[in-house]
Amino acid sequence: MSWFIKKRQQKTAVEAKTVRVPEGLWIKCDNCRELIYRAELVNTNNVCPKCGYHFRIGVEERLANLVDEGWIRLFSELRSADPLNFVASKAYVDQLKKLEDAGQTEDAVVIVEGTVSGHPVVMGVMNFDFLAASMGSVVGEKLKLGAERALAKKCAYIIVSCSGGARMQEGTLSLMQMAKVSAALAKLDKAGLPYFSILTDPTTGGVSASYAMLGDLNIAEPKALIGFAGPRVIEQTIKQSLPEGFQRSEFLLAHGMVDKVVSRDQLKEFVASCLAWMLPTGA
Repeated sequence: MSWFIKKRQQKTAVEAKTVRVPEGLWIKCDNCRELIYRAELVNTNNVCPKCGYHFRIGVEERLANLVDEGWIRLFSELRSADPLNFVASKAYVDQLKKLEDAGQTEDAVVIVEGTVSGHPVVMGVMNFDFLAASMGSVVGEKLKLGAERALAKKCAYIIVSCSGGARMQEGTLSLMQMAKVSAALAKLDKAGLPYFSILTDPTTGGVSASYAMLGDLNIAEPKALIGFAGPRVIEQTIKQSLPEGFQRSEFLLAHGMVDKVVSRDQLKEFVASCLAWMLPTGA
């Protein structure tokens, strides 16, 4: 009995000396599987310091990374409707309400007006936390209005894409946004105003099949998944194995589908230098 009590006392002493690590202090890299001190990612723009893997980031982080302070939001009042009364595993209207109750009030894209290193821009940033940044009617309308704002201000237009594609809950209405946004971008082209498309992981479906690939400059973050259908679907369809790195930024760059692959910590500087070259008068 005395042996049992002694063992319990030793165990209690060890537990008292044990330092408990708070949850969420470390994060595992999806690429190299190494543990990273989460606070360290703040200093690297959420890029793995060991292998360069680019973690997905939210709208606020993206804006802080690209746009100068003092930007303003545009068209925040627009909300998605449920014209088809769509119901799958959940009712679409219930999904929308749940997201709005959680503070997701701007649908899957945020449009802002501001500057990039002093160069005036209108920018759309897609929000993957809102139904995988799927392209519904509100997304298309806001992106179209953003293009029209850039046209009125005679400044550059930038869209940062990150999307699972068209929003199935809105059916054909969602697919119509591909043509609507593309038509708005054509007006910018006619006016001689630059449109930059920044493709991040992932950019797929109807988004990649329309405005995401129409930039005067198509810029991608490293190793971003970019394509229409997923690699697995393509392999099952054509009954062939795909090349290594297929549908990743570097593969698309080598095959002429994107113009430049730029690391996140250099992205703002690269965009600013391109703006200075394309709009030297600050128009």
